[in-house]
Amino acid sequence: MTEPIRVLIVDDHAIVREGLSAVISNKPDLLLVGEAANGEQAVQQARLLKPDVILMDLQMPVMNGLDATKIIRREMPQSHILVLTSFSDDDQVIAAIQAGVMGYLLKESPSQELVAAIRAVHRGESPMHPAVARKLVIGFNKPSQPAQPPDNGLTDREVGVLKLLARGWSNQAIADELKVSPATVHYHTGNILSKLDVENRTQAVLYALRTKLASLDE
Repeated sequence: MTEPIRVLIVDDHAIVREGLSAVISNKPDLLLVGEAANGEQAVQQARLLKPDVILMDLQMPVMNGLDATKIIRREMPQSHILVLTSFSDDDQVIAAIQAGVMGYLLKESPSQELVAAIRAVHRGESPMHPAVARKLVIGFNKPSQPAQPPDNGLTDREVGVLKLLARGWSNQAIADELKVSPATVHYHTGNILSKLDVENRTQAVLYALRTKLASLDE
């Protein structure tokens, strides 16, 4: 039997934690292992509980979610972080991605989208709210950005996979589109991360958008 996905909730509002707890507890493949009300507690709980996925708010007292993310990613890279916040400020989005978060949702997202995102992050995928993705596209389409990507050693196939990753496609969807197996997509993704020297798919997408190697509008 497959082990449930261990989830840690981090938010400074008790009513939000209660709502998230109710959503997670209703899914047999998800297991709520703990809660934290600020970034400092999040780090402590992550060290103790070793969660698979952490739902992380960004604006919190004592220690914010961004600083907590940096510590957790450094000490516990096996714990994947999914930002769940009320804000989609451009600088905040980019800083969170650079810190190592795997996905970025807004609290307005419906519960089924949140559950799907938790599962996707656990698989190593990078769900992102459309409003957040759009901010990245707009930000990296400014005239000051380079028109051509630098030499990165990616093959044509890897570039094709990266473009689909930038559009938020899952491994299965990419496999269906390219008529290959999901394992092949996983292999190409690993090569992409290695060649770009980034930690995860979200950072690879950030690189692709910044260098104009990919666009969500393609």
